[in-house]
Amino acid sequence: MYKKKLYLASPYGFSDHWRVKLLPEFITKLESMGVNVWEPFFRNSHVDISTPGWANKVASSNLRDLRNADGIFAIVNGSPPDEGVMIELGIAIALGKPTFLFRDDFRKCTDSDEYPLNLMIFTGIPYDSWNDYFYRSLDDIENKDKAIYKWLRD
Repeated sequence: MYKKKLYLASPYGFSDHWRVKLLPEFITKLESMGVNVWEPFFRNSHVDISTPGWANKVASSNLRDLRNADGIFAIVNGSPPDEGVMIELGIAIALGKPTFLFRDDFRKCTDSDEYPLNLMIFTGIPYDSWNDYFYRSLDDIENKDKAIYKWLRD
């Protein structure tokens, strides 16, 4: 059976503590639903960041993974959210990839009363059901009424 590939965009790989404590929870939760998680920090762990050109190698690898993934799950905490995650989201949206957002950060980072993030992010999500693509807790990910569950079953 084919397992869908989901690119996990997050800033959590930049900190040893976050990489050890936070990322595994997301990966485990998503993998338990039957998805193949492509986590870029792990997928690029072989790149020696002390060598010239390392950043281009990582960026190129991430772009390739975004092109080949079936969808993107982006952790958009922060005010504003991590700029790298925002670029990854923009690429995925431009490629027409299904987009799922996670934010459990209570801070407001938009001028809109309707949307919790920059309005452009929501161009990758259906207008009439954007809340189904927006997750506010780890447990919310497994909610069968939410879009990721339905996407995985399609």
